[in-house]
Amino acid sequence: MKDHGLNAPSNFIRSMISKDISSGKHSGRVLTRFPPEPNGYLHIGHAKSVCLNFSLASENNGACNLRFDDTNPEKESQEYVDAIKENIKWLGFKWNGDVRYSSNYFDHLYNLAMQLIQNGKAFVCSLSAEQSREFRGTLTEPGKNSPDRNRSIRENLNLFKQMKGGEFSDGAYTLRAKIDMESPNINMRDPIIYRIRHVSHHQTGDKWCIYPTYDFTHCISDAIENVTHSLCTLEFEDHRPLYDWILNNLELDSLRVICDLSDSDMTFVLPQQTEFAKLKLNYTIMGKRKLKEMVEAGLVDGWDDPRLPTLAGMRRRGFTAASIRNFCEIAGVSRSEGTVDLSMLEHCVREDLDQCASRVMCVLNPMKVTIRNIKKGEVENLSLQNHPKNESMGTRIVPFTREIYIDKSDFEENPAPGFKRLVLGGEVRLRGSYVIKCEEILRNGEGEIIELICSADRETLGRRPEGRKVKGVIHWVSAVHGQEATLMLYDRLFMVENPEAKEIADYKEFLNPESLSVIKNCMIEPSALEGRERKHYQFEREGYFILDIEGENMEYPVFNRTITLRDSWGK
Repeated sequence: MKDHGLNAPSNFIRSMISKDISSGKHSGRVLTRFPPEPNGYLHIGHAKSVCLNFSLASENNGACNLRFDDTNPEKESQEYVDAIKENIKWLGFKWNGDVRYSSNYFDHLYNLAMQLIQNGKAFVCSLSAEQSREFRGTLTEPGKNSPDRNRSIRENLNLFKQMKGGEFSDGAYTLRAKIDMESPNINMRDPIIYRIRHVSHHQTGDKWCIYPTYDFTHCISDAIENVTHSLCTLEFEDHRPLYDWILNNLELDSLRVICDLSDSDMTFVLPQQTEFAKLKLNYTIMGKRKLKEMVEAGLVDGWDDPRLPTLAGMRRRGFTAASIRNFCEIAGVSRSEGTVDLSMLEHCVREDLDQCASRVMCVLNPMKVTIRNIKKGEVENLSLQNHPKNESMGTRIVPFTREIYIDKSDFEENPAPGFKRLVLGGEVRLRGSYVIKCEEILRNGEGEIIELICSADRETLGRRPEGRKVKGVIHWVSAVHGQEATLMLYDRLFMVENPEAKEIADYKEFLNPESLSVIKNCMIEPSALEGRERKHYQFEREGYFILDIEGENMEYPVFNRTITLRDSWGK
């Protein structure tokens, strides 16, 4: 992993934290948190937040908590919790202590809600969801007070206890903060902070039938954990006044007691929310709702479909954690919304794989070649470098036999000018092997070419042929020892730059029908299947590939193409 310390690019959040440390705010501490809602899989946009929170903590000798803000059990599951933890580990980060859950604090949250009621700052409301929308007002018109806003404190306390006791059905009552129905910020118009939901929770089971809202929970959880810097994306900017209102209208001593700082000289300071622009990529959908819709509708092959921007999908496709971290660093942190070109991510992936991927040969469209001056049954084990620029990656054994396969595209009976591969009567070099000459073409009954008869110059292994120059070099695989494989070739999932644009009524109409091509009966050299490890390979001239997790135990292995060798989009 790259060093994100003094050499990391500066941004407004780094500058803010440096000032806070210099001033002694938070006793010079830095404690961040990554707080996902477990209602889906992490995607590349979340990766930016993961990298930012964990890296800022690390470079300032601080720590980063992993806390699931699990306040909506109807949309959450343990599957999402497990996937998120796995993805963060894969990215190379380690969270502070145990995994935390906002549900760990449900007892504290309930007591603090009771405190707001006792102090006249919250009330139980009987308006339905539809009525609440009518009373809320609009961006240009103020809202109206609920008829229940002036309930007595005693009645509010009793009703809230009854809500907790399960005496009411879903939607019968809510608990709302008493702020200002005429506020220009709609989030401050007496927002709901508790609602009734008779739903089992993936962490607390059936203990609760009332659940706090995200806005009420998030800021208090930050305070309970003594987080110093609460970093959020820009859509939460309008929620910051509510974040601050809740914390500033609770009794500070009660929060300090929950933090249990009695044996510490640490100064308790309320956390500070700071917003940054989220990461957006062209030709990509980031909205979790739409991603989930595609998964559930079968438009893609699950959350880890290699065409999706989910970290699980990118990992399955062969993207490296290092390339994603590097991409997030290059994309930068700012307060200005913008869209990053997907080619930047592709560049980061190619750059990393070029350095770490072993080279092997794979023939996508096999054509049989018989080399007549190689004896039947003869096997010559050739030693080829795994990487042409990195000797430390070692060598591999590639068996050379009388019968081999080359790609059909590497032979032309009637070549165009400038064709530098195999032709009848012409020569090419087999990668890491001999120069061969095509001497005869064999056809089937329909006149199609089915085999080439060639001869090898046995004096050209590692040497140039005498008195002639061979321009072309082609890849090949032994017909005897090569392994049959299926290749999955992926392209961008959408045909338009912004499939989430407002003018697009249905993003599904712009799905790329050629986002996946399946090529069967390919032939790959045997070294690529040793141990069936999920190693990164460069299939020479074809791209970067990795063994698919679904194909590890299949008779014929399946390889996913991570990315092409060069960007061919739009050409």
